[in-house]
This record gives sequence, structure tokens and C-alpha cells, in this order.
Amino acid sequence: MTPEEELAQRRAALRALLAKPLLTAQDDAEALVLVRRHLTELRKWLTRETGWRLTVDSGAARLFKGVADTSDATHPARGKAGEPYGRRRYVLLCLALAVLERADAQTTLGRLAEEVLSAAAEPELDFHFTLDSRAERADLVTVVRTLLGWGVLRRVAGDEEAYLTSTGDVLYDVRRPVLAALLTGTRGPSTIIAESFEERLAELTAEPVPDTDDLRNQALRRRLTRRLLEDPVIYFADMDEAERAYLTSQRHAITRRIVEATGLVAEVRAEGIAMVDPDDELTDVRMPEQRTDGHVTLLVAEHLATRGASSMDDLRAFVRQAARDHTSFWRKGVTEPGAEDGLLATALGKLTALRLVHVTEDAAVGLPAIARYALDEPVIKGQ
Repeated sequence: MTPEEELAQRRAALRALLAKPLLTAQDDAEALVLVRRHLTELRKWLTRETGWRLTVDSGAARLFKGVADTSDATHPARGKAGEPYGRRRYVLLCLALAVLERADAQTTLGRLAEEVLSAAAEPELDFHFTLDSRAERADLVTVVRTLLGWGVLRRVAGDEEAYLTSTGDVLYDVRRPVLAALLTGTRGPSTIIAESFEERLAELTAEPVPDTDDLRNQALRRRLTRRLLEDPVIYFADMDEAERAYLTSQRHAITRRIVEATGLVAEVRAEGIAMVDPDDELTDVRMPEQRTDGHVTLLVAEHLATRGASSMDDLRAFVRQAARDHTSFWRKGVTEPGAEDGLLATALGKLTALRLVHVTEDAAVGLPAIARYALDEPVIKGQ
């Protein structure tokens, strides 16, 4: 194999891990083969540049990625139709994982539902859940399908739709090695003594404080590399003084190593840095996208790129007019009264996740990277 082919395979393996940090032999066989083949180099690079841990066996590969900002809610888990998880689904997910930890090698959806229902009744949880309504059963099914997608469960027989309509059940294998690899905290939850959610989350994700200059520089490099790999764009204005100083002096070295390892392209501007993926694979939010929501998002981005900021009332009026202009191309109902609220919320959610806008209670402000979506004035040749 030539050096170029080796590099291409390593890049493909690393990109697969970045896109999907939990690879299983059942669902990601080709990617897992590449990861196992280049495991030594991948571990070396990830340890040196990010501090992330990589575990691999014959059945799965798990990249234990850390979270740069635990308060960032712009990339939620999503259901089959793309709808974001709410509090009930997140609680059900945690309860289902706790139940599965004690489950047999096989379980059914009905049994899992009963045990989740029992766990939800604990008074300390302050969580009300029943299986009386279809909506509640649908939330549980959404959680189960998420676990199927992660490889924690494997469907043996049956279908979730039959459970929703109370006409049947589903049998699953519980894949315990995958289940055991889900938690990414830096310490065990049972060792945490803080009481508030924010304090517990901080302790769960806390890392050792470096006590020498070399270790501090290493921590800065890892933290900045993680953000460049995970965030759509990082702005100098959002960094502390130490981060800005380190990235200013080391940005060429850091971005070069990322480019070599992943094939991403560094876009360095006065306001910050973005690592752009020419293949449009390493993202969960794409821009631009087709269909109605994608077109609305692009139009709102162009609008804010031109004006810099707009009030929510102005944006709603803009979307209402856009719906009238594009009614023959957009989905049905976009010109109904109030439809602009949902369209605008979806667009601003995408733009916020991409670090292109900052939304306040009554306005949206374009961030520097949104300038790429500004429309240039037409140039008429000969004038």
C-alpha cells in the first residue's frame, strides 16, 4: 500500500469516528475494519491532539469525546422525523439505560416499558410518566429506536408500531458491551456528591488542572483542537486571554495537523477559524439544505447577513412575505396565519447551531461567519 493510500485510509477511519463516535460491527463494518487497521496511529494522534480516549475490540469502536460547552443545547438528540428530544425523552433515555444495565441478554419492549414505568415512579425524580396515552408510548418508542441506532439494542422479532397500537410486542437482544461504552464522563457518577444538576454535570466532565507550563500548553492545544473539530466555527471574542494568545501563535500548526489528519480545510479570518468539510459529512446541521425549511434558513441567513441584526417582528414579516413569494414551491400551509413562527424558529435554530446568529428574546444578530451568505450587488458589464 502506498503512503497516499495509507493516509487516505487513516483519514477515512478518523472521519468515521468523528461523525459517529460509536461504531459497531453490525452497522459500521467497513469503518470498524479501518479503525482497527490503523488503531495505533489513531490513538497516538487523538491522545496527543485532543486527549480523547479510543477503545476498540472486534465488535465496536468507541471514541470518548468530551463536550466543550455543557450548556450548549443547539445539537439535541433527535427522533426519527428529526424532531428534537424534550425533557421527557431525555429522562426516559436515562431510565431505559439504567433498566437495561440490569436486564437479561434479551428483553421485550413491553417488559422494558414496565420497568421504566416503575423506575419513573421514584419520588426523588419528580417525573410523571404513564403509558396511558399514545404520545407517551411514542416517546418511549423514540428512545428505543435511538438505542437501536446506537447499537445498544438489536431487534430480533416484532415491530415498534405494533406496540404503539397495542397489537404486538418486540423482542430485542441487549448488546451489553455497547451499553457499557456509552458513558463519556471523566469520573463515575457514583463518586459525585454535588446536589444541583449544573454542579453534578461540571464534576462529571471536569478534567485535571495542569500544574506546569508544558501541561497547561498541552491542555490549551487539546481544548482548542477539540473545539475546531466539533464546533462549526470558533470566534476569538469567545475565548479567554490564554486561549486567544495560544491560538494566535499556534494556529498554523494546530490547523495544519487537523487538515493532515482529517482532510478538513482551514478557513482563517480576523474574527475566528472554521474547519470546513468539502465532503459535507462531518456535520449534523447542513447549510444550505433543500426543501422548505432549508430554503427559509438560507433566505433568513441572507437577510441577516445584509442587515446585521433584525427584530423578531421584522423577521416574522420577512418570512411571511417569503412564504407568499415561494408558495408554489414550499410545502402546504406556509401562508396560513402563524405559520411563519414555526418556519422562523426552525431557521434560527439551524443558524444558531452553526454559530451564524445569536438570538435574544426580541432580536437576532448575525455573527461574523454569516457574511459568507450575503448577496453581492449585481454587476452589469459595460457600465
